[in-house]
Amino acid sequence: MPRRCRFRQSFDAYTIAFGIRNVPDIPKALREARRVLKRGGRFLCLEFSEVDVPMLDKVYDTFSFNAIPAMGRWVTGDGDPYKYLVESIRNFPNQERFADMIREAGFERVGYRNYSGGIAALHYGWKL
Repeated sequence: MPRRCRFRQSFDAYTIAFGIRNVPDIPKALREARRVLKRGGRFLCLEFSEVDVPMLDKVYDTFSFNAIPAMGRWVTGDGDPYKYLVESIRNFPNQERFADMIREAGFERVGYRNYSGGIAALHYGWKL
């Protein structure tokens, strides 16, 4: 039988930046984040998100799907990983859906703050 992490209720904060979209089971990762937090602990996640500024969304899409893979190809010789980057951003839940997922994991006082018109968002929740 696999051992459980001994860090149950051990941490004041749990942070992750630009990585949770690559986790295979996001709901499980969120439950684990809550499990290792002390009562009163805070979950913070900075992640690319859905642009919420009219016209910026179209400019950002054009830039993302064209310029980012081209720059990756120019720098590394391979643009495919940069196509994956853009696709993983687009496939990630929008701000409201991700906030719902955080709530479903048992966090309270869940919210988010958009940066750069929603290109990125800081999500948060408390273990109360």
